[in-house]
This record gives sequence, structure tokens and C-alpha cells, in this order.
Amino acid sequence: MPRVVVGLLNAEQEFQKLQAKDAHEAAARLKLDLEVSFAEGHAVVQIQQLFRHIHAPPAERPAAIVVEPTTREGLERVARNAVKAGIGWILVNAEVAYLDELRAAHPDLPIAAVGTDQREVGRIQGRQGRALVPAGGRVLCVQGPADASVTARRLEGLKQALGAGFELHSVNGDWTEAGGEKAVASWLRLKTAEAFRPDVVACQNDSMATGANKALRAHRKDWGDLPFLGCDGLPEGGQKQVAEGTLAGTVVTPSNTGPALELVARWLQTRQSLPRELLLAPRSHPPEDRIRPRGSR
Repeated sequence: MPRVVVGLLNAEQEFQKLQAKDAHEAAARLKLDLEVSFAEGHAVVQIQQLFRHIHAPPAERPAAIVVEPTTREGLERVARNAVKAGIGWILVNAEVAYLDELRAAHPDLPIAAVGTDQREVGRIQGRQGRALVPAGGRVLCVQGPADASVTARRLEGLKQALGAGFELHSVNGDWTEAGGEKAVASWLRLKTAEAFRPDVVACQNDSMATGANKALRAHRKDWGDLPFLGCDGLPEGGQKQVAEGTLAGTVVTPSNTGPALELVARWLQTRQSLPRELLLAPRSHPPEDRIRPRGSR
């Protein structure tokens, strides 16, 4: 069977677990030999993992690498080495300038990007925030890593949708619950935090929302029961938290690895050029028109 490598971020993060599960299910359906690796959030680890496959003997190299980069640059040096070795390159949730050059130079390889519309993820969360605080107010945003393109695009969309009337402050986590808790706890120790009591806490994933909630309850009980917003929206994750009332809302984002492997399988069958980008649509949970300000019916 054709071999494909999928490189993901962190084995402890629930959405990354979903991505791995989706990849295994798609590979079984598409009859692909799959290897999944996790970089544990470290760029150097991810680079070493991928170069191991790129520098393997030709008969052992994968047909394609599907990877969610740990850095905003999108692993350009690794990508160039991969295609030079005859390996396809499918980026997940990353925007990079070098992709067009690679596609033009290697039309015989599967080179593309698959992702969720991250700006729309941020816009949905911004509209959720406006629904919770119609008169405007302060938003604490718990972001992913500062150098991740997903972080930047979600923040752009959030700012667009919030618009005038909102003051925004951001802290950076690492997509994990522990990272969200640490980021918020560290911020709360600063004197500047005393003057910024948020009206809503918007987190770029559900895991960090859980951690941020823990930090606020532990260090600022006087701030009361703030509404939290998350993202990823897994049935047993964010959607369950909404049902339990620990999240006021979340954004459901589809897995990208299954569609990415489908692109690889299509190329293996047809050898025809792939579309440059496949963009998947997120959705609000609950629907935006069902989100009400705290205390209202």
C-alpha cells in the first residue's frame, strides 16, 4: 500500500487526538499505509521526525507527508527537501508563501494545503462574544502559540467581529489545558491585570478554556462567574462543556487530516494536479442566535 506520514502537534490535545483518529480511519478506508507522529509542540522535534522520512532510502520514503506545522513559517526548508526527494507535501492549517513556488516547480507531486477557515473561526467567536456582552466590554483572549498562523488568523477574525466597543487583551498558551492555565495564572500575577477585569474570556481552543477557567477560579474568585468561549467543539469536549454550562459557546472545527488523505489518494489514482487549497467551514455551537447575555432568558 502507498505510504503516507502525518505529522501533528501534541498528543495531549484533544483536537490533535481527533486529527489522528480521523487520519487512521481515512487511511483504512483509502487503503493507505499510515504513520502518525506528534511533535509535542516542539519545532525541532517535528523537523527531526520529518527529516527521518525524507532521508530514508528511496524505497522507504512515503508518497506524501501531511503535516500541521509547529511554526508560522510552515517548515519551508523541510518542505523543499521533501519535494526534492520526490515526496508530496500537504500542509494542514497553515498559510505559507512558498507553496505556489513548490507547486510550479513540481507539478508531478501532490502539493496543497487543507485547513479550516481560521478567520471565520475567529469571527464566529467574536459574534458569540458580542451576543454575550451586547453593550461592549473587555475580552481576555487566550491564544495559541504566538508564531502559529492559526493563532494569528483566529485573532484577526475575532477583532473583526468584535469591532468597536471592545477592549481586547491576549495571552499565549500552547493549545493544552496546562498551557492555558499557566498563561492566565502568569498574567494574573502582573499588576496590569488588576485593571483589566474581563467581561468574557475567549479561548482559541476548548482545552485552554478549561485551563484558563481553573486559573481564574484559583486566583481571582472575586471576578465571579465569567462566561468562557472555546473552540474545536468535539462532542465529548467543547459541546459537552456547553451542555454542562462551563462554556457559553464553542466553535466546531472539522478535522483536516481525513480530507488531506483523500487528496493524496485522489492524486495516487489520477496523477492529476490537486487544488492549491481546500478550506473547510466551521460552525457555532450552540447556533449564534441561541447565545444570550448572562442572566437573560
